[in-house]
Amino acid sequence: MTRTVGQVRADVEEASRWLAGRVVRTPVLRSPVIDELAGARVLLKAENLQNGGSYKMRGALRAVGRLAMAGHTGVIAQSTGNHAVAVALAARQHGLAATVVLPVDAASTKVDRARAAGARVVFAGTSVEERVAVANGLSDESGHPVVDAYDHPDVIAGQGTASLELIEDAERAGTPLDALVVPVGGGGGVAGACLAAAGSGIEVYGVEPVGCDSLARSLAAGVRVPVTPAPTIADGLRPSCVGELPFAIVRDTLRGVVRVDDEEIAAAFRLILTELKVLAEPSGAAGLAGALRLAPDRDRQRTVGVVLTGGNVEEALVARLMAPRSADLAEEGAAA
Repeated sequence: MTRTVGQVRADVEEASRWLAGRVVRTPVLRSPVIDELAGARVLLKAENLQNGGSYKMRGALRAVGRLAMAGHTGVIAQSTGNHAVAVALAARQHGLAATVVLPVDAASTKVDRARAAGARVVFAGTSVEERVAVANGLSDESGHPVVDAYDHPDVIAGQGTASLELIEDAERAGTPLDALVVPVGGGGGVAGACLAAAGSGIEVYGVEPVGCDSLARSLAAGVRVPVTPAPTIADGLRPSCVGELPFAIVRDTLRGVVRVDDEEIAAAFRLILTELKVLAEPSGAAGLAGALRLAPDRDRQRTVGVVLTGGNVEEALVARLMAPRSADLAEEGAAA
């Protein structure tokens, strides 16, 4: 029998109770400068400060924890980085072996974090299809289950707890959310957000980099549409196709998808670093870039929540993304 959204929302609430004390209840940040630019009250959930550096820890810990309770002795995962790191950390906490499959061009920061957590790292091509094939083969050989990065009910429920906390904290502060904005890779995070917001009247938006817009195209077509991901600085937002389960959840509940380019993501990255004084990776900053694209309500100040999904970013990329600001300051100094 098909479960209702309300029933699946209960999975997010149950996951939230289970994860309490196991993950960080990350702070909600706000900047007057960002509010002014957005024409709205913007509340940013700092999941870049989460264990493992991203909100992926929530879904991984929930999924791996349930597998450990079921008697499994190992797990396998594939991702561009953050999910692999989270699964490795979750497996170590539960005493399970972990093998993670990463693309050959994975950020060294994420590779190092996965290895430091005790995972065996296997590299496989640059596409999600290559990684999935290798992960499934390793699963067949070892008998260890694959913890999918987004097409897994426990992962979606776990990811959704970040949005649930943001909704709860906004209500407690007397500034309930009107909209919730979440970056989209395979769709697990935005699907979890839709479940967390079910029945609340909160509009949920996804954000995709230009050319990595499988979800936007899928919603327009009514069926999942794969894409050939374009190059983007948001390395965590470039799966070739939105997941089957996430799409089934969001197709009738998502308010819309905002497409942003690398220039907008870089500008949001700089805003987060300079105004909030925290470091978010471009995939997380994409959420703010999308929020800045939403039209403000001219009749009242809306409250928009943004999930800053992660903070695992290469030092060289940080330097490159901050270079435009450095150049501007140099020019201003010369003019003075």
